[in-house]
Amino acid sequence: MFEAIARIPGIELTRRHDAVRRHLQTVAPEAGGILVFSRLNIFYLTGTFGQGVLWLPLDGKPVLLIRNGIQRARIEAGVEHILSFKSYSELPGLCADAGSPFTATLAAVMAGLTWQLGLMLSAKLKDYTIVPGDHAVALAKMVKSDYELEILRRCGALHHKCLYEMLPEKLKPGMTEREVSHLAWEAFFAEGHMGMMRMQAHGEEIFLGHIAAGDSGNYPSGFNGPLGLRGEHPASVFMGNANKVWELGEPLMLDIGFQIEGYHTDKTQAYFAGPESAKTDEIRKAHDFCIEMQNWCCETARPGVTPAELYEYCVDQADKRGFADGFMGLDENKVPFIGHGIGLTIDEFPPIAKGFDVPFENGMVIAIEPKQSIRGVAMVGVENTFEITDDGCRCLSGDSYEMIPIE
Repeated sequence: MFEAIARIPGIELTRRHDAVRRHLQTVAPEAGGILVFSRLNIFYLTGTFGQGVLWLPLDGKPVLLIRNGIQRARIEAGVEHILSFKSYSELPGLCADAGSPFTATLAAVMAGLTWQLGLMLSAKLKDYTIVPGDHAVALAKMVKSDYELEILRRCGALHHKCLYEMLPEKLKPGMTEREVSHLAWEAFFAEGHMGMMRMQAHGEEIFLGHIAAGDSGNYPSGFNGPLGLRGEHPASVFMGNANKVWELGEPLMLDIGFQIEGYHTDKTQAYFAGPESAKTDEIRKAHDFCIEMQNWCCETARPGVTPAELYEYCVDQADKRGFADGFMGLDENKVPFIGHGIGLTIDEFPPIAKGFDVPFENGMVIAIEPKQSIRGVAMVGVENTFEITDDGCRCLSGDSYEMIPIE
């Protein structure tokens, strides 16, 4: 008999189920439950990374239906009903037999299905009306429990240890971006990083993160983030390039995530090749501006404040103080946000952006990442992961934000 390596407590899963149900009544009030397809959301709601579908009714017990890996699901999942299936046409009967029948209108997490599978689902369940329910799960995941916060706090502490304490002893000007990438992985794996990092947005990928020395920070990027990078290759635009050397006088930006037990923190640490005295005023002022914006956001973000308020203040300050051109990226690299929610994916709800007026709540976790591009030189700036509390933000990924000189 095998035993589960780890299990999500039953009381925690019940809290998550209840949160999704509560939000579903606002997101899709006509639906009597929600079908959840993506492996990650199935993990969030059951404790196993199952391939299949979870039926979570408003009334009744959830039913986990697995295509492959039912033995593992039965070891790990914290739900009572775990059944195997081969075709979507079997779902109504299986759920009815488990005591949780489908309702006439079903919500679905549509981002968890390809178009092909979505069309197949509609055809197999032609007697049911299917409506979008993605936002109900996103809102539930937005506010973390004490169980989740404990993991995130440990993750952030390890993240800071690696980037602020361990790597400065290993880095040397003259290294290539790829060499820096490998040193970062070495430190991260030594401290328990589990290797995977996940994105929520369809089609986005990430591997370690972005390593950008000097003008690599402004290199054209197809990633939805401000920091440019050359990357390994056009087929893998992550980590750092083997031909780009970190030269004296250049900033080096490591925008890379850490992950334990499925949960991520996000952090950008800036380094400088040379003594503190060799930094130009342009580099120093730009980096100090980013720290100031992050600190203001940290002091201001508390329950009742909206993400849009943080974004609008920072953009206004950049405009008034001569940083507008490169704030949050140059040219096509410029992004319309200064941060994002974070948890089981790097890019959770909400974006810290214009128009996002859902107020912060206790237990939300966000990454704040003000960055400033200097044309022809580099990008500088900071990013850290914060927990929302009544007294403002609590930084989970360290409390030192300076650009570290490396000689």
